[in-house]
Amino acid sequence: MYGKIMIASKLKVLTGLHIGGSGTFSPIGAVDSPVIRDPFTNKPIVPGSSLKGKMRTLLVRSFKVAKSFPETNLPDFKDDPDEVKRLFGSTKPAMIRSRLQFADAFVCNEAELADVGLTEVKWENYIQRNNAVANPRQIERVVSGVKFEVKITYEYANESVSVEDAKAELTKDMENIAKAMKLLQLDYLGGHGTRGSGRVSFEEIQLQPSFCDDEMNILLPELNKLFKDVESYELLHI
Repeated sequence: MYGKIMIASKLKVLTGLHIGGSGTFSPIGAVDSPVIRDPFTNKPIVPGSSLKGKMRTLLVRSFKVAKSFPETNLPDFKDDPDEVKRLFGSTKPAMIRSRLQFADAFVCNEAELADVGLTEVKWENYIQRNNAVANPRQIERVVSGVKFEVKITYEYANESVSVEDAKAELTKDMENIAKAMKLLQLDYLGGHGTRGSGRVSFEEIQLQPSFCDDEMNILLPELNKLFKDVESYELLHI
């Protein structure tokens, strides 16, 4: 069985989102921690690596790989469950090619926020407990309401198993992708999440098949239902 499925959606920012960019040069008065931007348009982006890394981490944590690991730590990548490795890839102990490809996500509703802008500067203040000295800093965040065009490509190619086993494996993969998206909506993306930043929501999720054989096309209606559940599975309803 073979095919590619594009998982297209819009990632809506619910609370200010900070994914850090380069702060190599900071003139006096500049923001201490800017967001990452597309160098061509100077608009903020969500790197595919940020989305992939967070979804993988949350999925691994949900599997509770080994009870011997403390809650604050995760096992080595080579000890991830097979379900995670085949989705996100692995280099150890053997090379496993990732079935998922994450594209960088670009702003898709700039016109709606013309009067507000795409980012804000949030002042934060760190106070040293031993002497009460304040250390103010400026954090740039993407404002609530900004939407990013997310595109995740899933590729399935497995001729070594029966059609029924291939269907079961494909369905399990999609269940885990949907699970990771749900977990992200209950967690946060980017930095400063424990202080309220980075809450996001997936909207308008669509599965767009390409070069799929008949067996895979038959599964698409059921697979679409998995992702419709994601859209209503969020921490904040804004």
